Amino acid sequence: MTTVTPLVLPRTVERLLAEEHLGILTTCRADGSPHVAPVRFTWDGRAGLARVMTVRDRQKVRNIRAHPDRWVALCQLMGYRWITLEGRATVSDEPRRLAEGIRRYARRYGAPPPDQPGLVVIEIAVDRQMGQY
Repeated sequence: MTTVTPLVLPRTVERLLAEEHLGILTTCRADGSPHVAPVRFTWDGRAGLARVMTVRDRQKVRNIRAHPDRWVALCQLMGYRWITLEGRATVSDEPRRLAEGIRRYARRYGAPPPDQPGLVVIEIAVDRQMGQY
């Protein structure tokens, strides 16, 4: 994973990223076209990581694994307020990283993600953000 200096986000953004909203994750297919998927995610400001819990056979996972050098974008929209987090992503099924992803997901959404075979965590090392909040 690329080492980044964690972003320091305004408190208003940190609060938005703690609310129970969905996000939209955009990855790139092999041909360079965008793949856009609704996701639940968490934000870890100390580590500068956004985390998405998913299953290993999903298109977004295949895109990230095939092109780890390409950036991804994760956008959360709440009416006229929005935030987009951008960076490079990795996919892991390492137990400690999965446990952290599940813990944060349960805290944000009130329950752990569905228990499915092949559960993985996408970790996005956020390099930049933009938004209107």
